Amino acid sequence: MLEKEYDYFKRHREELLSKYPGRWVLVLGESIIGDYATQEDAIREALKKNPPGTFLVQQCSSDANQIMRFHSRVTFPEHAEV
Repeated sequence: MLEKEYDYFKRHREELLSKYPGRWVLVLGESIIGDYATQEDAIREALKKNPPGTFLVQQCSSDANQIMRFHSRVTFPEHAEV
C-alpha cells in the first residue's frame, strides 16, 4: 500500500525539495495535491476528501536518511472482541 505514492516521491525528490523545502506534501497516486507547513495540517486536509490509507504525507527534506513513519488511527468500540 502506498508504494506508488512513495515511488513517485523518491523519483521527484530533488524537484520537490527545490519547490517545497521543509514543507509537507500530500501525494495521491502520482500527483502532489498540496503542500503544508505541518504534518497535521496535511493529514487534516487529506482526510477531508480521501479515506485513510489512500494518500502519503511526506516532508520535503534534504536528509537522505529520513525515516518514514506510518500511523494507524484504529479505534475499537468499548466492548468489541479483539
